[in-house]
Amino acid sequence: MNHPDLRTGPVSVPGKPTVLCLSGLDPTGGAGLQADIETLFACGCHCLPVATSLTVQDTANVTRTQTVATDLLRAQIDTLFADIKVHAIKIGLIDSLDTLGIVAEVLADYPDIPVVADPVLKAGGGFRFSGEDLLTAYRRFIVPRVTVLTPNTEELSALSHVSADHASAASALLTLGCQHILVTGTHARTPDVVNTLYHHNAPPESWTWPRLAGSYHGSGCTLASALAAGLAQGKPVSDACANAQAFTWQALQRGWRAGLGQALPDRLPGAR
Repeated sequence: MNHPDLRTGPVSVPGKPTVLCLSGLDPTGGAGLQADIETLFACGCHCLPVATSLTVQDTANVTRTQTVATDLLRAQIDTLFADIKVHAIKIGLIDSLDTLGIVAEVLADYPDIPVVADPVLKAGGGFRFSGEDLLTAYRRFIVPRVTVLTPNTEELSALSHVSADHASAASALLTLGCQHILVTGTHARTPDVVNTLYHHNAPPESWTWPRLAGSYHGSGCTLASALAAGLAQGKPVSDACANAQAFTWQALQRGWRAGLGQALPDRLPGAR
């Protein structure tokens, strides 16, 4: 019997973009790195998962986080870049200034890679991941290097320090250097969910989605990862945003309850 020569290494398969995901590890599997992995797999990309923080949480709330050591974090990232071509970067939970510093260095080292940042400021149950010092550093070192920022309306106000209206708040962040901002309307008190994409030098674009009943754990992670997949595949920003919203809404519509808290998005419907 003839056997393949394993010394030749794996065959390179074209058309499989990779996305470096810098996110927290959620043991429920609803948010964080598992949300990234499932979403990117479903969208035709390969996830390079690097944990920024270990969390203690259930489907209702977070009770504790443990930041990953920065030397380990940087070593993982450097090792990946030395071996694999990265087509996009997705940023999730950053819960310490040291971690933020490492992420900022990576973005500065690779300025040509598109970046999607989901500013995770608090959990659905109310646990806050960041104080004002972290918000200030995020505005200064992360926002200017982001291709698309994906805040909800509460995160938009907190990051921009502007609460008058969403357009003014988005403008304040765009002025810092962020290229696009997709503001999600899930927290707004409107009959439907209206998501708006703000640009530097173009009119905003809006999408309206039927508001689903209940609440969901990992919706923001899903949206940001699906958007990163689109950018990794070379799609224009508007198209990537539209596709990511459709994917996320469908995953939430199929949402299911694993525990006593929020429902989990079903990002891989064929798996159950």
